[in-house]
Amino acid sequence: MTPMMGRTGMLSVALLVASIGAAHAMTKSTSLTCAQAAELVQKRGAVVMATSPTLYDRYVRDQSFCLYDQQLRPEWVPTRDVKQCYVGFTCFEPFRGGGRN
Repeated sequence: MTPMMGRTGMLSVALLVASIGAAHAMTKSTSLTCAQAAELVQKRGAVVMATSPTLYDRYVRDQSFCLYDQQLRPEWVPTRDVKQCYVGFTCFEPFRGGGRN
């Protein structure tokens, strides 16, 4: 193995470990009340929140947290006290298959 391959491998492992750590630190919607989840999005503007052990998304307060070619979609998530809590929006690209039917 060349030194470059070794460094690339080490970097890959470091990134994997960092991403696993970030996933464990992610806010879980089901650990918050509906009011807390909605307030978190409103205060921070954009929050990555897990809605189950395997699903997460980025929820935003308004269009300013999306890219220029993205649009807003209202989103509801499960919380500790409500099955469907409106927390804000997600950004999506309507012309790249990002729309839902």
